[in-house]
Amino acid sequence: MAADELKSVLNRLKRAQGQIAGIIKMIEEGRDCEDVITQLAAVSRALDRAGFAIIATGLQHCMADGEQPEADRNQMRARLEKLFLSLA
Repeated sequence: MAADELKSVLNRLKRAQGQIAGIIKMIEEGRDCEDVITQLAAVSRALDRAGFAIIATGLQHCMADGEQPEADRNQMRARLEKLFLSLA
């Protein structure tokens, strides 16, 4: 997959990286657990969305390459399904 296709994913991951640093700081400062959990949930959702976007990009590539033999398409579908389920 080309980096330009995944630019929004990279941006999302960089924001999540910043959020994680903020969570670490919150814990070190002894912040309220409800605030920490709220931020952890936000990071988790951001990572899930990044993963789904990567899978969607892979699906686009598979669909664009419609001249693959059916066995190859089925194998790719199974791999992408496994990836998708790993995020569920």
